[in-house]
Amino acid sequence: MIPVYSISIPEYHVRSEPSHELIGAKIDAVVKENFLGKSVVIRCISSKEHPGKSLDELVGVIKKIGIDRYDPEIKGDRYENLQNKHIDLFGLDFKVTRKSKMLQQLIEPFYSWPLKENREPIRLDLVLIYDRAKLKRVIHTYDGKRKKRDGFIFKDSDNKRDALIGIIKIL
Repeated sequence: MIPVYSISIPEYHVRSEPSHELIGAKIDAVVKENFLGKSVVIRCISSKEHPGKSLDELVGVIKKIGIDRYDPEIKGDRYENLQNKHIDLFGLDFKVTRKSKMLQQLIEPFYSWPLKENREPIRLDLVLIYDRAKLKRVIHTYDGKRKKRDGFIFKDSDNKRDALIGIIKIL
């Protein structure tokens, strides 16, 4: 059973730049409470990137298959890389400690990067927590830039669900 946790953060919006540190610390508290001492990969997404699905419907799909990439027809953003390496998901890996600062590193780019491309900032509303031991890092590059370490594949591609150890809904 994959647990789903919820946290209400009404002050988290993207009409103006959110306090990444403050919002991140609130979500970090949920991660620490439930995954302290574990090595994890954290993937953040927005349900708005999944038209036609409510937040709860998307959570249901993710719990069933282990990932938000349920439609093979939809090409993910940044999944193509110079080496044509397969990437199942993007996330950051952490050893969860009492002093860990994790989510601010993930919230900030979802606000700032879309603005650089003249797009709307993205408010995250789902945090997927994976068991780091069940994923393999894929080092990749885009346009000859520095090597990126945020790509991962499932070690057992037939059982992606087994790698998912928790979901946090940001309300």
